[in-house]
Amino acid sequence: MKHTVSFISLGCAKNQVDCEQMMYLMAQAGYEIRPEPENVDLVIVNTCGFIDAAKSEAIDHILAVGQKKAEGLVGKILVTGCLAQRYQQEILTELPEVDGVLGTGSYYDVVAAAEQVLSGRAVQEFGSIHAPVEETGRILTTPAHYSYLKIAEGCDNHCAFCVIPKLRGKYRSRKFEDVVSEAERLAENGTKELIVVAQDTSRYGLDLYGKRMLAELLRRLCQIDGLHWIRVHYTYPDEFTDELIDTVAEEPKIVKYLDIPIQHVNDGILKKMNRRGNKAYLEALFAKLRAQIPGLVLRTSLIAGLPGEGEAEFEELCGFLRRQKLERVGAFAFSPEEGTPAAKMDYPDSEVAQRRADLIVELQSDVLDAYNASHFDETMEVLVEDWDGNAYYGRTYADSPGIDGLVRFESERELRPGDFVQVVILGAEDGDLIGREVESNDNRK
Repeated sequence: MKHTVSFISLGCAKNQVDCEQMMYLMAQAGYEIRPEPENVDLVIVNTCGFIDAAKSEAIDHILAVGQKKAEGLVGKILVTGCLAQRYQQEILTELPEVDGVLGTGSYYDVVAAAEQVLSGRAVQEFGSIHAPVEETGRILTTPAHYSYLKIAEGCDNHCAFCVIPKLRGKYRSRKFEDVVSEAERLAENGTKELIVVAQDTSRYGLDLYGKRMLAELLRRLCQIDGLHWIRVHYTYPDEFTDELIDTVAEEPKIVKYLDIPIQHVNDGILKKMNRRGNKAYLEALFAKLRAQIPGLVLRTSLIAGLPGEGEAEFEELCGFLRRQKLERVGAFAFSPEEGTPAAKMDYPDSEVAQRRADLIVELQSDVLDAYNASHFDETMEVLVEDWDGNAYYGRTYADSPGIDGLVRFESERELRPGDFVQVVILGAEDGDLIGREVESNDNRK
């Protein structure tokens, strides 16, 4: 009889890809994958361990599954991912409901680990986090019309506040031909929007080929039939080349949307945090990008309350945001991560950091309202996500799934997820655009 297994994946899109690969390996080994973590022999919790909120979420999920185990609804629990890598012994010691832990260097050993756990033996396996990326299949957990394409693993940036290099290892690019081959398979299976991800996509190829090859890769991906949108996430600000900018500007399949995490703009804080570049560089970069890529939407992430941030430094950050009017901003309160240089520095207390993060969100809401209003009466291409019982909803090029807004719109015909339609924007509500589909010869299924 087949063993049954359910997966819970937490954290970022890169983690989601890891989980999809583990699901594939388990299915190939004969396991039956079930969607809900109940009435199964094994639950695999793939965790994030980046910041305090992510750690708490992971522990809450483990405890919830542990309760189901106590009720006889779950047989065994295997914890994988960044939390497992970071707290290798503590998880088994402090969470006795867990039967095994698998580090980020051992994802491909998940079948052997599952067999060991199901046989009643504890598992603690932590392979090299610097090993080359292995190629394997995936069971997609995103809707059929979009997929994530992870082009590299690890990180070489070593920002002072970030523990990722210690959890994921050095930067390792996948081979160019392997990335293209996977993208072709995804397109053949119905992917229309391909979202390119890595801890730092702009560094792609530097370790394998001695040069940055993201631009060349993107041009090759644009040649794949079936792909309509290609979106790029997590480009490091000082890694932009003229070739990359020209590629984003010139290729019609590449949506004019860039995710460039800057974290802060004060020169002293950036230097202390081991970030390359300074505020003048960032201002010049954003001006250049906007000048050369018409219609560009910029997303960034910021950390409020970093070491060295006083009221003056925070106001400098807010002033930068008021001037730049970045369309998409995520703000987080600084979380001192043990094992990082920043955790040993002086920093504002957590309440101050959270208050400042909240103020950034308030400031950004005005920018978002102005951005949405600028599109009123404009007709925009929308990728249909689904029907919510009252209206269809979807996304424009300016909206990445799960993190940005939506367009809610009426249509006089039946649409399906993955359709591209033309929608005239009539207004906005709670940050989302409101519209109506218009007749167009360009509407495509």
